[in-house]
Amino acid sequence: HAEDFSGSIWHGSAGRITVNARDAGSVEWRLHPEALLRLRVAADVRWVRGGFVLDGAARLERSGLIASGVQGGGPVEDLRGLGLPAGWRGNVQIHINELRAAFSDAAPTLQAAVGDIAVSDLSSPQVAQGEDLGGYSVRFADSALTPDSDATAQIADTGGPLSVEAEIRFSAKQRSAMLSGTVKERAEAPAALRSQMEDLARLHARDGQGRIPVDFEFTF
Repeated sequence: HAEDFSGSIWHGSAGRITVNARDAGSVEWRLHPEALLRLRVAADVRWVRGGFVLDGAARLERSGLIASGVQGGGPVEDLRGLGLPAGWRGNVQIHINELRAAFSDAAPTLQAAVGDIAVSDLSSPQVAQGEDLGGYSVRFADSALTPDSDATAQIADTGGPLSVEAEIRFSAKQRSAMLSGTVKERAEAPAALRSQMEDLARLHARDGQGRIPVDFEFTF
């Protein structure tokens, strides 16, 4: 749902967007009139929610939606209310080269996802008593997906108290995701984090290099 419109159909904004009754910030657009001659809708778009800002280009065609050059980011806490668990803090930087989705009767089908997401200064009061958990990168490199294939992303740490190597697999059909990989505390890890890692190791035994296997499944 969109409201609080200003400007024109060519260059305007909606000051309030809600998705499933959740505040989704605001959006500004600048249409490209020449695209209409090819039966397309193309626009430069800016999305803002608090201090979180994303800029990119979007093109709507009969076959689906294409987003490209999506750049920006902001504080993790400004994404609260959009499915992010309460208490998490940090900074996010997003660089999406291409995102394509096809329209279908049931729901949009992801066709491509290429780009990177970087998170820094991550922390949560539920983990290591709020200590800094360092930084992480998420890389999508699926330039071509079939309707039955899952999208994947590689996750790795960029420094901090945890060594992380994992993959997350998204299933659009099942509306679920599975994260699988390993995690291991580094020498500089704070005592509170070491204690939680030992608790985790009691549930999932460490391998020969001291890494703990992890598997998480969640729905969206």
